[in-house]
Amino acid sequence: MKYSLAVYRRSLSAAVFAGAIAATVAFASSAQAEKLTIIVGGMEKQIYLPATLTERLGYFKDEGLDVELINSRAGVDAENELLAGSAQGVVGFYDHTIDLQSKGKFIQSIVQFSQAPGEVELVSSKYADALKTPADFKGHTLGVTGLGSSTDFLTQYLAIRNGLKQGDYTLLPVGAGNTFIAAIKQDAIQAGMTTEPTIATTLKTGDAKILVDMRTPEKTVAALGGLYPAASFYVQTAWLETHKEDAQKLTNAMVKTMRFIASHSAEEIADKMPKDYYVGDKDLYVKGLAEGKAQYTPDGRMPKDGPTTVLQVLSSFSKTVKGKEIDLAKTYTTEFVDKANTTLDAAK
Repeated sequence: MKYSLAVYRRSLSAAVFAGAIAATVAFASSAQAEKLTIIVGGMEKQIYLPATLTERLGYFKDEGLDVELINSRAGVDAENELLAGSAQGVVGFYDHTIDLQSKGKFIQSIVQFSQAPGEVELVSSKYADALKTPADFKGHTLGVTGLGSSTDFLTQYLAIRNGLKQGDYTLLPVGAGNTFIAAIKQDAIQAGMTTEPTIATTLKTGDAKILVDMRTPEKTVAALGGLYPAASFYVQTAWLETHKEDAQKLTNAMVKTMRFIASHSAEEIADKMPKDYYVGDKDLYVKGLAEGKAQYTPDGRMPKDGPTTVLQVLSSFSKTVKGKEIDLAKTYTTEFVDKANTTLDAAK
């Protein structure tokens, strides 16, 4: 009996010790999981919806990732935070990869969310009779989210494509949402570029009308001359070279989201989003999402010839891009989305 009790005690001690070791290993593995910070150039904007949706669907956690999404007023601000090392990635417009390369800085889009900007140039209803095309921008103040932002880039291109030159108009950074709406109402701007749900809100109140619509691939081609890959997930090239495993996991999660968007209705997608994103009107949010849903890529891949269009747009007015030798192959990669899609297809 004493012998059996001794054996039992030794077995119990071994079991406790083994459990402690297992717990220690689990804790160590958890502690080693690097927290990844992603800055989004406006989380409430529908153009950047895939970032929050990925989190809400639990896809980051499914990949064993600890991801924090941080909201930013504009894509250009998020870009600066990335370059400063405050984040591992940014959800913003692809055009920043070209703009930065022209300045000797290298970032890459690894997941492409959209093939159209999802932006609309709105004109204040007070000026709708005078401002009928971008050619009428002359002498007016135009709202953009921020100077150096993608709305800045696109606004300048629309002006130049319609025969104007820099200096014929004034750009004013007004952000998005309530600040954009206030700028329209207070006549601080006569027209401006913004996204959903701000578009639907101003149209419903009658404060503004659509001047140029770039929410679908077809309308984007008409306005810009080609597909314009816009919302994307990009990282610094130097980080990507040393964090390929993290990059693949992030891509896996986001590609699953793009496929979710492609296979679900606007209402089903809206149901997954935070209620405060509806700005008090879910039906209006769903309407805007339905009208712009075609902007999203179905699989996270870069649309063919899209980068060339973006380069042409920036080269038309940007003093830093014009005349520079830009290597588009270094502005994006499909390595990770290709692998993610292959894995998902095989699992069907």
